Amino acid sequence: MTSQTTLPKPGQEPGGPDRPDSSDGLQAGLKNRHLSMIAIGGVIGAGLFVGSSAGIAAAGPAILVSYAMVGLMVVLVMRMLGEMAAARPSSGSFSAYADQALGRWAGFSIGWLYWFFWVVVLAVEATAGAKILENWIPGVPQWAWALIVMVVLTATNLVSVGSYGEFEFWFAGIKVVAIAAFVVVGLLAVFGFLPGSDNPGSGLAHLTDSGGFFPEGPGAILTGVLMVVFSFMGSEIVTLAAGESSDPQRAVSKATNSVIWRIAVFYLGSIFVVLTLLPWNDPSIVEKGSYVAALDSIGIPHAGQVMDFIVLTAVLSCLNSGLYTASRMAFSLGERGDAPKSFAKVNRRGVPQAAILSSVVFGFVAVFFNYQWPDTVFQFLLNSSGAVALFVWLVISFTQLRMRGIILRENPGKLVVRMWLFPYLTWATIAMISFVLVYMLTDDAAREQVVLSLLVAALVVGISLAREWRSRKAVAK
Repeated sequence: MTSQTTLPKPGQEPGGPDRPDSSDGLQAGLKNRHLSMIAIGGVIGAGLFVGSSAGIAAAGPAILVSYAMVGLMVVLVMRMLGEMAAARPSSGSFSAYADQALGRWAGFSIGWLYWFFWVVVLAVEATAGAKILENWIPGVPQWAWALIVMVVLTATNLVSVGSYGEFEFWFAGIKVVAIAAFVVVGLLAVFGFLPGSDNPGSGLAHLTDSGGFFPEGPGAILTGVLMVVFSFMGSEIVTLAAGESSDPQRAVSKATNSVIWRIAVFYLGSIFVVLTLLPWNDPSIVEKGSYVAALDSIGIPHAGQVMDFIVLTAVLSCLNSGLYTASRMAFSLGERGDAPKSFAKVNRRGVPQAAILSSVVFGFVAVFFNYQWPDTVFQFLLNSSGAVALFVWLVISFTQLRMRGIILRENPGKLVVRMWLFPYLTWATIAMISFVLVYMLTDDAAREQVVLSLLVAALVVGISLAREWRSRKAVAK
């Protein structure tokens, strides 16, 4: 392994067109089982466990349509990203591809916005995990738990990419087993086949017996979309991680092909179980959380404590992956000369130490803001990064429109994963994402997120264009 990477030329993909970034210094330390579990677990965020009750309360059983719509959008985006990542594995993933296809300003802008999103997520997840741990062990203050969690996972990421993969394998494994068990046990109770269940097992009756399938009207579906869309963020992590595996093309192809059943089982399946076990307007769904309420209806003892443990593993998984993702994006930006050169250096274990530490420092600062100024500074950080997920998906879509031609010209044999019905479904996805962004402007709760996120995006794009102008001016001299 080398101790420092070589910066590519502006607009050139890190690692070149035919080789993954691992040959530039990153260690190919992720095994197939790591990548498989990262792919499965990446689509299951803590937001699924703690945020679904609000969506159910807003849309009723029609929230299933909201999840299906967002799920379809994610499937299409992942197919596009999979096409590019299988052909050109890169630690910068969509940022590196945008650099090539749309221009350096695009790669710079979406890379830094994505990094910003994840360092804010670090603070959110660290605080959420600290609250659960403080309830278990109240003698340790919440801020100390947040610090401990951040330090432990930082150390894990610093040791090697393999240690990150191992931790994520077990964290994601717990989430996957928990949801799979919840769906199976729940369906048995729904149809009256679960021995000793306290739930009457009314089949599909609860989907329509409290005001119909659309109790809040069809328009509530779009409100539900706004409430659930951000719980899907993280699906794209596997395409960043693939650059540090021995067979990135196979890993990306497998992850892309399996995203449909992952969303169908873990999102639609688990929410379907909740809605068939309980009427959508049962007060316990909001009071206890949708999954705890469902488990209580079956008669599962200590459902709250069981769910706290599962949510904690989801939080730790998100923290672990968030730190990994932010650091690899910083590494890629450093490789392309869009971040300090130190970010592109790796130590003898193939780990981008400076990129990891820089990311976690901003994460610590965000945690401090959360405790010191939760309703002002930290709320601004949350809102200004809130729509970044949609920006990323939009950039992936526009990038794929251009990258298909680049790949076909330079190395058509690498096009082993293809976007369906290209370019029609790509344009349809762009239209869907754009519609959601515009609709958010009409929603009182979401408008501030879009406006602030757009302002931050405009600032980052402005900085990028100014850098390019200075660079061209320097060359002209």
